Amino acid sequence: MYARVLAQEIVLAALDHDSVWSHRIAVLTAAMTLPLLFFGGLVTSLKVGMVVPDWPTTFGHNMFLYPWSEMVGGIFYEHSHRLLGAAVGLLTIVLAIVLWLTEQRQWLRRLGLIALIAVILQGVLGGLRVVLIEQKIAIIHACLAQAFFALIASISLFTSAEWQADRPESPSSDAKKIQQLGLLTVGLIYGQLILGALFRHTGAGLSLHILGAVAVFIVTFLLVDHVQQYYATRRPLLRSGILLRRLLLLQVGLGLFTYVMKYLAPSGPLTPQAVLLATSHVIVGAFMLVTSVRFTLRAYRIGRGSEEAASPIFSEQVTV
Repeated sequence: MYARVLAQEIVLAALDHDSVWSHRIAVLTAAMTLPLLFFGGLVTSLKVGMVVPDWPTTFGHNMFLYPWSEMVGGIFYEHSHRLLGAAVGLLTIVLAIVLWLTEQRQWLRRLGLIALIAVILQGVLGGLRVVLIEQKIAIIHACLAQAFFALIASISLFTSAEWQADRPESPSSDAKKIQQLGLLTVGLIYGQLILGALFRHTGAGLSLHILGAVAVFIVTFLLVDHVQQYYATRRPLLRSGILLRRLLLLQVGLGLFTYVMKYLAPSGPLTPQAVLLATSHVIVGAFMLVTSVRFTLRAYRIGRGSEEAASPIFSEQVTV
C-alpha cells in the first residue's frame, strides 16, 4: 500500500495534471490504433496474412531487428502490421499504468487493465493465426480489433475535460429513447463489422451484410432525427449524431464501389483502387463504431433539465 502511494506521489510530481496526461496518452493510443487497423485491412485485402510464416519472429529474426531492406511486397504490409501492433501494445501498457497510479475513479483504472488484457489477447490471436493457420482466428482477431479501438476511444472520452465538466443528472423517461436508440445503433454497427469480417475472410454472409446495412441506415437516421428534434442544444451529442450520419453515407458509397470493383469487374489481379476502397470501408466502419459508442455514452448522461444545462460549455473542435 505504501509503495503504491509513493509511486502515485512521484507520478503526480512529474505531471502537471494527471487527467490531462492520461487523456493525451489515451488519444495517442487511439490515434496509433488507426494505422494498425488500416494495415490489418490491407493485409486482408491483399491476402498476405501468411506471407511471414513464423511468429513471434520474422523469418527467424527478432521482430524489431528484421532488416528494412527485406520488407518488400506482402512482407512490408504484414511486418508493418506487427510493428504497429507492438507500438499500440506499448502505449496501452503506459496508459494502464498511468490510469492505475493517478486516476481516482476505480472503475476507470479497471477499464485501463481491461484494455491491457485486450491488447495482449489481440497480439496472441494474431500470432496464433500464423502458427495454427486458422482462418477462424483471423475473424476473431478482426472483430476484437474493432472492439479494442472503441474501448480506447471511450477511455479518451472518460478522461476528457468534457466528461469531467458535464455531470450526469437524474434519468428521465425522455432520455431513455435516445439511450435505447444509441445502444441499438452500437449493436447493429458492431454486428455489421462482424458480418463484414466474415465476408472478407470467407466470402460468406453477403446477403446478411446488406440487410444489416439497411437496418443501420434506418436506425441511424431515426437516431439523428431524434437528437436534432429534442437535444439540439447538447452540442457534443448533436455533433456525434451528425458525424455518424455522414460516416454512414460515406460507408454506403464505399461499400457499393467496393462491391462493383471487386466482384462485378472483370476477373484479374486486384487493382490498387479496389484494395484501397475495401480497406477504407473497414476503417470507416471502425469510425462509425467509435462514434456510436461515444454518442451512447454521452446519451447516458442526459437527465431532467439537461437541455437547459447543456448550453455550449464545451469547446471541442472535432467531436467523434
